[in-house]
Amino acid sequence: MGKAISISASRSSAGSSARASSPGSSRTAVAFDAPRNASSVTAGLPPPDAALPVNIVSLVAEERILKGSYIGTCVPSRDIPRLVSLYRAGRLPVDRLVSGYLTLGSINAAFDDLHAGSAVRQIIRFDA
Repeated sequence: MGKAISISASRSSAGSSARASSPGSSRTAVAFDAPRNASSVTAGLPPPDAALPVNIVSLVAEERILKGSYIGTCVPSRDIPRLVSLYRAGRLPVDRLVSGYLTLGSINAAFDDLHAGSAVRQIIRFDA
């Protein structure tokens, strides 16, 4: 897995939330000093043996919400047409997210780049 770590936090009248994308930042998000009803959302897949210790008393007493999100909790039949529409309208800059293009013959190097954290989104071109 990559070594990228990110965590963001926000507070609003609707409550507070913390989002995390690694085991370390997930622990920080859960420990985030937030008022009652705060949410912690973990995104991305950690190593299979990663554990997330949670103080159950705080979780219950503070009515905290702990949620996992896989691929943004996408509903493909709803979300893909909307995302394509946004992209075609120039409102979703997908091209800026692409780290590079590759052929199927270089797939192993592409996985090495992902593991090293030097690439995020790579596109396989089958016609090349």
